[in-house]
Amino acid sequence: MWSNEDLNANSDCPGNTGDPTLDTRVNEWMSWDKNVATREQIRTLVRDGHVEELRRRLCSRMTFGTAGLRAAMGAGFSRVNDLTVIQSTQGMYMYLARCFSDLGNRGLVVGYDTRAQEHSGCSSERLAKLTAAVMLCKNVPVYLFSTYVPTPFVPYAVKKLGAAAGVMITASHNRKEDNGYKVYWQNGAQISSPHDKEILRCIQENPEPWAESWHEDLVESSPLKKDPLEDVCHCYMEELGTICFHRDLNTRSPLRFVHSSFHGVGHDYVQKAFQTFGFPPPIPVPEQMNPDPNFSTVSCPNPEEGESVLELSLHLAEKEGVKIVLATDPDADRLAVAEQCDEYGWKVFTGNELAALLGWWMLFNWKDTHPDSETDRVCMLATTVSSKILKALAHIEGFYFEETLPGFKWIGNKIHELAKTGKEVIFSFEESIGFLCGNMVLDKDGVSAAVVVAEMAAYLHTKNVTLTQQLQNIYEIYGYHISRTSYVVCNDPPTVERIFSRLRNFEGEGVYPKACGGYTIVHIRDVTTGYDSSQADRKCVLPVSKSSQMVTFTFQNGIVATLRTSGTEPKIKYYTEFCAPPGKSDISMLEEELMKVTSALVEEFLEPEKNDLIRRLL
Repeated sequence: MWSNEDLNANSDCPGNTGDPTLDTRVNEWMSWDKNVATREQIRTLVRDGHVEELRRRLCSRMTFGTAGLRAAMGAGFSRVNDLTVIQSTQGMYMYLARCFSDLGNRGLVVGYDTRAQEHSGCSSERLAKLTAAVMLCKNVPVYLFSTYVPTPFVPYAVKKLGAAAGVMITASHNRKEDNGYKVYWQNGAQISSPHDKEILRCIQENPEPWAESWHEDLVESSPLKKDPLEDVCHCYMEELGTICFHRDLNTRSPLRFVHSSFHGVGHDYVQKAFQTFGFPPPIPVPEQMNPDPNFSTVSCPNPEEGESVLELSLHLAEKEGVKIVLATDPDADRLAVAEQCDEYGWKVFTGNELAALLGWWMLFNWKDTHPDSETDRVCMLATTVSSKILKALAHIEGFYFEETLPGFKWIGNKIHELAKTGKEVIFSFEESIGFLCGNMVLDKDGVSAAVVVAEMAAYLHTKNVTLTQQLQNIYEIYGYHISRTSYVVCNDPPTVERIFSRLRNFEGEGVYPKACGGYTIVHIRDVTTGYDSSQADRKCVLPVSKSSQMVTFTFQNGIVATLRTSGTEPKIKYYTEFCAPPGKSDISMLEEELMKVTSALVEEFLEPEKNDLIRRLL
């Protein structure tokens, strides 16, 4: 298949694969890529005859998912690397120049986390500098952070500095092999349609890198490059103080906290946040406080996985006699919390449980500081796959509640819209441990959430109440909300298509299932197609989202269940929740019935199609 010349390490044209399209892509890559490591990866694949792997890497391109790009690092147009980041930023420039006549004054904010991959020569810092270089070579000012920062700092800086947009190089809590390119619009929210599609179009129309796009040294030499770190950090911490309600109490609190930054960016910034609130610094997990792109002490860098990845944090807390553990994910936009309970050891709160606590806390303090104001101008938001607990609070307390599609891009843009009408959003969340207390950032923020949880715990401690006990108090007042969330992994898109096609034609063409596990389904909402049986016109109230799969089932017994594809990982997620009315309930009965429906959901709707390509995760 390959000639001797093709195998020559000095050849930039690896040869003829017999596939004209692939040949073109190979030669484009070798002509355009100036990264020695990733060029060598493609050359090696050519030399060894790995045609299918070459097709996977070169014959498809990353598409904008959850407000940006996310994929494995390495060579290829379908991966994150120097060339694809340059291409993406060139597309960004073309689109921003079209949208903003004053782009040369407003500029772009660029931040990065601590991810790196030795064998591809990729690191978040290098990719951030290349992003900056593309803009600088077009005389666009760039606010490039001089060191790693939490993801929330980028959208915060976009608003504070009046920039046209922002880019954060991060893959958040994904596996160590991944990286990403997260984009924010001028309002500080993650980009949504049509911006994502138009940027992608501009990327595709301008694939060849400009010669000057590789001039990384512009970051050091251009007068248009500024470092916003000191000013943004100062302003962020100062504004964070506006949601500190009990500073005097905090300074006297005997409670201590353990914090893990999960080998990421969070340590320094959570320490500063605690200082802002008057707390002594939390005790860091020493093995995890410094950046480590290999995430060497955890099997998965996602604190949402619970006790299995919080082991070092819990051991340290027990050693130090600390009752509460806080863990931020690698880019510090998510927060996990665990509390030691005398009865049964550690309780790791789910995202839905933490939201019940934080929603109650933010409303409690808003009412305390606005005694003469009506709560109807106050808002809370949640994604539609998250717990309905805020809806229950709103029903009794009288504030405005609204659901959005999954993803904080929807929440951020909704906060922006509501602010124009005079509404004040004081809390928002998504069940995957993403929280926003207040509205100073239009994205989830693990740094602010960590210190708000600490203040809530310190206040409750003065009442001799734990977080776990307060959660029970909330459920007794507003109704028990018992939820289950998990996922199956599927790396094969055709299998995912078959699973959801089967649901839409379960009992004949265009007929959805009428029952599951013997439980009657009374309503079905399919935001992928725009169908909602609960509406008179059978049309969804939520926006149609054809780029992802999501079907929600409402059962006659009050359980709500959703199946959806992840926007950032090869997963089919499933969510179930039993929402009981206020007052005492038989919790064991609720949990038993919820478990039956959840098991039936997986066995009847997912497992028939899962075969060897889907692995059930318990």
